[in-house]
Amino acid sequence: MPSRLQFLVLFLLMSMGTTAQKRALVIPSDYPQDFFRNPLDIPIFLAGNFGECRPGHFHSGIDIKTKGKENQPVHAAAEGYVSRIKMEKGGFGHGLYITHPNGFTTLYAHLNNFSPAIQKYVKENQYEKQRWDVDLQLSPKQFPVKKGQLVAWSGNTGASTAPHLHFEIRNTKTEHPLNPELFGLPIADKLPPEPLEIAFYNGNIYENNPEFPVIFPVRKAGTIYKPAGITNDFGRLDKDTIVLKAGGIIGIGIRADDYMEGSDNSLTFYTADLYLDDSLQTKVVLDDIGYDVTRYINAYTDYATKFLKGKWIQCLFRLPGNKLNNIFGYLNSENGQLDISDKRAHKVAISITDDKGNESRISCYVRTEGGGEKSAAPVASVNHFSINKPNLFGDPNVSFSLAPGQLYDDIDFIYSKTDGQNTYSDIYKLHNPSVPIHHNFDLMIKPTRPIPFDLRTKVVTMYSDGKDQDGRAATVQDGGWYRAAVRNFGSYWLDLDTLPPVIKSFQKNGANLAKAGQITFEVKDAATSVKKFSGYIDDHWVCFEQHGSSFFYKFDEHCPKGKHQLVFKAEDESGNASSFNLNFAR
Repeated sequence: MPSRLQFLVLFLLMSMGTTAQKRALVIPSDYPQDFFRNPLDIPIFLAGNFGECRPGHFHSGIDIKTKGKENQPVHAAAEGYVSRIKMEKGGFGHGLYITHPNGFTTLYAHLNNFSPAIQKYVKENQYEKQRWDVDLQLSPKQFPVKKGQLVAWSGNTGASTAPHLHFEIRNTKTEHPLNPELFGLPIADKLPPEPLEIAFYNGNIYENNPEFPVIFPVRKAGTIYKPAGITNDFGRLDKDTIVLKAGGIIGIGIRADDYMEGSDNSLTFYTADLYLDDSLQTKVVLDDIGYDVTRYINAYTDYATKFLKGKWIQCLFRLPGNKLNNIFGYLNSENGQLDISDKRAHKVAISITDDKGNESRISCYVRTEGGGEKSAAPVASVNHFSINKPNLFGDPNVSFSLAPGQLYDDIDFIYSKTDGQNTYSDIYKLHNPSVPIHHNFDLMIKPTRPIPFDLRTKVVTMYSDGKDQDGRAATVQDGGWYRAAVRNFGSYWLDLDTLPPVIKSFQKNGANLAKAGQITFEVKDAATSVKKFSGYIDDHWVCFEQHGSSFFYKFDEHCPKGKHQLVFKAEDESGNASSFNLNFAR
């Protein structure tokens, strides 16, 4: 059986020798082609595919359209057993996992209800634990399933913005999501990817380097895509040659969409090959991406351009702190950057394919007018942060530390503060929110105004990236410092959160709700978020569910016909609580 490395080598050899618009894909031999069926009864049209760029993660499966409707029957894609059921307010919402005997696990997400026996089991556990957000691990004997057996109905739960079925195929042992389109599912697609832009970088993309990236739109010319003409202070197009006015060691990124017949949703490409003077420099293969490394999307993409302009540019070079080794099938060097410091025009070609082998190519020449120098190393300073060592920052009233690996490249940390006129501390601007950080870190802030003793538990660390703001509960430490776990650069300050969540009812007091079939509230909190909630009908707990700011209870056997009194309670991260009493009939 070929190894994954052998698969990539075969793919590499094939990609180097073809210029066709349709490419035969090499599929790993351990990917069965006739084992999994379409989990729905309707043809597969995709609203999203594997490897798509999403905020903070790669998309880990395929999103199958359900004709804009909920409650399409969902079937087991193959024989196996239900091994896990997870209910959560965000993420996959109602998720069901089936483990198969051949080393793979499938996930079905954003569901509504499960099949009757499974639904009954879930509800029993929810009422036993008195919480709806359960994570249940099951044994092979509890719910064995056959291929095609009904297991659930599709929905729109969790972090879903429209009805669809999220479907994954994972390696059971590693739990890594794999590309479902490589498993022989009946998905028709003859449309090649559509390149939109090509971007050029010089050195560290997080330096204060205003001339980069230089981004050129590309347009189709015959069978290939070529840059369209733009001119600015940092680059221009001279016939078919891109001329950069600075730099010598460069990186290249692309922005591209893919489509399939029958769907207007944009998808992503599957492979990207970058050539310099007909020599392969980089190969990207979006296939096996584990949840343990998915956040490195912030290193694989141009995070700053996404933050500032809303564009996903995928980098065909690797930042020093990027641990996504698995998707780089080949790199010409440690980081995949290109040396054009000789000021000669060099041929650049990029081939991108989708999951069906449909191919598009970008072609141009590039040279630099710079001095031929390689990118200079960052100038050392008091606040120079390195990716390979702990980085400590301290000011009289603010401090934090970043562990090695928290950054994707070295930066010269910039810090400033302003007086907080209506806050309980100064406002501290910690570097720039367009520079990503990999994991949470503890931020310590000391108040600059006295905080009453009885309000010490109401202190929150507020955050703003210049667009939005939110808060996290902070805990008091020795010496009067307050600590909160945060994950971004930007502006921070201390404030008080004494306002409880606001509960809005979608039904009138005393109403007969038999026809509605459920009770719904909207709950919002001004500073933080809703941490706890519960509902009691006639002093008995009932299973309310959260979907965003919506909280609802669907009538079941725990609410018989007749008149009832409901008490719904909500509490935020700071312990502020509110309740709502509702009299109703069913």
